[in-house]
Amino acid sequence: MLNTVTNFNRCSPTATLVQIPNYFTLSKQTIINLLKKCSSLKQLESAYAVMIKTNANQDNFLANQFISIACSTFRRIDYAVLATTQMGNPNGFVYNAIIRGFIHCSSFPIQGLLLYLEMLRKQICPTSYTFASIVKGCTLISGLELGEAVHAHVWKFGFASNLYVQTALIDFYSNSCRIVETRQVFDEMPERDVFAWTTMIMAYVRAGDLHSARRLFDEMPERNTASWNTMVDGYAGVGDIEAATVLFNEMPKRDLISWTTMINCYAQNKHYIEALAVFNEMKSQGISPDEVTMATVISACAHIGALDLGKEIQLYVMQNGFDLDVYLGSALIDMYAKCGSLDRALVVFFKLREKNLFCWNSVIEGLAVHGYAQESLAMFGRMEKENIKPNGVTFISVLSACTHAGLVEEGRKRFLSMSNDYSIPPEIQHYGCMVDLLGKAGLLEDALELIEGMPMEPNSVIWGALLGGCKLQKNLDVAQIAVQKLMTLEPNNSGYYTLLINMYAEANRWSEVAKVRSNMKVLGVEKTCPGSSWIEIDSSVHLFAASDKSHQCLGKIYVTLGALDEHLKLVNHQSEGGVM
Repeated sequence: MLNTVTNFNRCSPTATLVQIPNYFTLSKQTIINLLKKCSSLKQLESAYAVMIKTNANQDNFLANQFISIACSTFRRIDYAVLATTQMGNPNGFVYNAIIRGFIHCSSFPIQGLLLYLEMLRKQICPTSYTFASIVKGCTLISGLELGEAVHAHVWKFGFASNLYVQTALIDFYSNSCRIVETRQVFDEMPERDVFAWTTMIMAYVRAGDLHSARRLFDEMPERNTASWNTMVDGYAGVGDIEAATVLFNEMPKRDLISWTTMINCYAQNKHYIEALAVFNEMKSQGISPDEVTMATVISACAHIGALDLGKEIQLYVMQNGFDLDVYLGSALIDMYAKCGSLDRALVVFFKLREKNLFCWNSVIEGLAVHGYAQESLAMFGRMEKENIKPNGVTFISVLSACTHAGLVEEGRKRFLSMSNDYSIPPEIQHYGCMVDLLGKAGLLEDALELIEGMPMEPNSVIWGALLGGCKLQKNLDVAQIAVQKLMTLEPNNSGYYTLLINMYAEANRWSEVAKVRSNMKVLGVEKTCPGSSWIEIDSSVHLFAASDKSHQCLGKIYVTLGALDEHLKLVNHQSEGGVM
C-alpha cells in the first residue's frame, strides 16, 4: 500500500514522550486530548509513540484523528502515510482522512485518487466525505473524463442528492469549462445552501457570463459576504467599474476580501487614485490589510509615480510585521524603479532572502528603463547562474535594455536565444522590441523584413514602433508604408496622422501636410483625448489633464502661471535689450 510515496521521515517510537503516568491505562479521550494539544512535530511524534506503546495506533478512530492533525495542522503527509501503513485493517474513515490529506494538504492529488481505487478493491464503501475529496482531486488534475467517471460512482453509491458532493461537482464542471453540466448539477440539487449558490455564481463569472451570474445572485434566498465578493470580482474582471462600485457600496458587510477585491478592481482598470482612496477608507474602517492588499496598493503607487506615498506604505509594511516575501518584494522593486528611485529598488532586491522570477524580472526591467543596459544584462546573467529560468517577460526587459543602449547584435543574439536556449516562442511584444531596436539603430529595412517574416499578423504596436523609427531617421518612404497599415488597423487614431504631418512639415512638403489633414477631415478623425499626468505633493496625488478646470486649486494655479508668464516675458525683454 502507498508504495509510490517514499523518502518520508519515520516517526521514532523512542522520541521524547509526553509525561504520562501509565501508557496502558490511557483512555481514548486522553489520547485524543493529547493529539489536540500538539503544537510541534516533536510533540506529535511523542503522541504517536504513546499510541504505538498502547496499541492505540490500530484503533481506526484514533488513527483517523492522528492523520487529520498531521495533515491539516502540520501538513506532513509522510507522517499520515506511516500511520496508515502500520495499521492492520484501516477502515473507510482512515481512508477518507488519508485521501483528504493527499488532495488538500499535499502536492500529490493523484495519490488520493489511487487510494480511492484501493478502497474499492478492498470493498470498503465510500462515503460523502470520500466523494467530496475525490471530486476535488479531479478538479486539481483537470481530469474531465476521470471526474465524469467519479460522477457516475456518485450516482451508483447513492450520493446524487448530497449537498457537499453536488457542490464539489459544480466546482469541478465549472473548472472544466462545462457550464451546461455545471448548471444541470445545480438544477438537480434537492437542497442548496448559500455556498452552493455562490459556487454556481462563481461558475458563471468564470465563464464570463455576468448576466446569468447577476440573475442568479438576485434570486438567492440569502447571501453571505462571499456571494457579494464573487459578483464584485466578476464585474471587476470585465472592467465594469461602475457596476462593481455600486454593488460594493450596497454590501451589508465587508471583509478583507471585499476591500482587496475593490482595490484590485480599480487598480486593474487603471483607476489608481481611486484604488488608493479605497485603501485609505479600508484602514479608517479598522480593517487590517494582508500581503495581497499591500502588493496591489504598492503597484498602484508605481503606476502614478507616488514615491512618497510608496515609502509610507513600505514603512507601514515594516511596522505592522508583514513578511517581506517575494510578492511584496517584487512589488516594492517595481514601485521604486518606476518612481525613479533605482537605488531603493536595488536595496530591496538584495535584502530579499528569497527571490523568485518576478523579483528578477522587476530589477532587470528597472535597470533597463533607467538606461543601465549593461547592468541589466549582467543581472540577467546572474539570474541564469542561479538557475532561475527566464520567461517571456524577462526577455522583454532584456530586449528593452538592448534598445536603450543601441546594442543591435546583442539584441539579435538574445532574441534568438529565447527559442534556441529556453524554448520560449517569441510573442508579438518581443517582435515589437526588435522592431524598435532596429528602427532606432537606423536599420529600417531590416525591421521591415522582420515584420514581413512574423508568424503572426503585425498589430498597431509593431507598425507604430516602425513609424517611430522612421520619425527618428527621417525616412518618409518607409513611414508611408507604416502609416498605410496603421490607418487600416486604427483608422481613428490621430496620433499616427499627426506624426506623419510633422515629418512632412520637417521636410517642407506642405502639400502633403495639407493632403493628410484633408484626409483626416474626410474620415472624421479628431485629435485624441488630452493626456493626463499625476503629481505628488505632501503624499497627496493630484491628477491634471489638458483643458481640465476641475482642480480645487484652479484659481491659485492660474495666478501662479500668470506670474510665471510675466516673469518670463520680463526676462525675455531684458535679454533682447542687451541687459542680460
